[in-house]
Amino acid sequence: MAAKKLSETFSKSLIEEVGRWGCMKQTGVSLRYMMEFGSKPTDKNLLISAQFLHKELPIRIARRAIELETLPYGLSEKPAVLKVRDWYLDSFRDLRSFPDIRSTSDERDFTQMIKAIKVRHNNVVPMMALGLQQLKKEMDPKIVYEDLDEIHQFLDRFYMSRIGIRMLIGQHVELHNPNPPPHCIGYIDTKMSPVQVARNASEHARCVCLREYGSAPDFNIYGDPSFTFPYVPSHLHLMVFELVKNSLRAVEERYMDSDKVAPPIRIIVADGLEDVTIKVSDEGGGIPRSGLPKIFTYLYSTARNPLDENTDLAADKGTMAGYGYGLPISRLYARYFGGDLQIISMEGYGELNMFSVLLYSYCLYINK
Repeated sequence: MAAKKLSETFSKSLIEEVGRWGCMKQTGVSLRYMMEFGSKPTDKNLLISAQFLHKELPIRIARRAIELETLPYGLSEKPAVLKVRDWYLDSFRDLRSFPDIRSTSDERDFTQMIKAIKVRHNNVVPMMALGLQQLKKEMDPKIVYEDLDEIHQFLDRFYMSRIGIRMLIGQHVELHNPNPPPHCIGYIDTKMSPVQVARNASEHARCVCLREYGSAPDFNIYGDPSFTFPYVPSHLHLMVFELVKNSLRAVEERYMDSDKVAPPIRIIVADGLEDVTIKVSDEGGGIPRSGLPKIFTYLYSTARNPLDENTDLAADKGTMAGYGYGLPISRLYARYFGGDLQIISMEGYGELNMFSVLLYSYCLYINK
């Protein structure tokens, strides 16, 4: 992985410009505003949206690029992290070199460019995981990686920001869809059924389990399928997928050599006055009490890590486990719109995963 030092790859003027933009203030955009604004995706509104992103995205991307250069314990110098830094700087340069957006034609060209930026950053999460793996290999074995709070706090900030950047780009791009799904405004489904999304995500996780082990436990979902609320289905899908995938693996590995039938995963969707709570429970044996403080730290996993220097990230069709990112990333997605993720473990029995999403989460600000 031949990523070079900053001064060897980018001009001094670009580096200085990144520094200036990284000091600028971000602008919050509420989901309520995105729904109201996106409900009428006229050429004028799309032009206004593009002009806003033309100024907002460089600020957010510059902040992340600066932080990637100043990480502790030598993490900034790891080849995989340098690669991610270069992606951010390339995206910053693309945005800043794009001329002012004055016409519908300009807006369409800009939309194509930010679509390409979003694709460029598709593999940021596994690439950063590889960088952390490179760091762990070189660290003193006596150092407990999970205790390095500075790195975990950085990763929380970094991935929370990434969620926001991809939400802004994805929302604008999706507003160009000439045939949007019913009740959808860009990325936002104004009548999303959490039961249906949970079912789709669970089926997806079960397919991954079947491919990995040749068999997979069943799952049961309880809840009112007619209940809907405004949310981003892709975010909910990711959270449920990760939790159910973990439960399936735990149950499958516990019962694979047993004559007993593997018990099903139970998923309950509860509609509250303020929150929607989704509970995922299994009988996979649970986590030892000593492991609970580590489950939300990055790269902690009870499975073999699938990453190495030669990993083809583009060819990864869904790995059952091992990245150590599923739970902390899922918690960030839950918290992004005001919810949370909690885990209760009964060692020797199984786990109870619960997360809530706010019913009126579209009033919250995307300002991370």
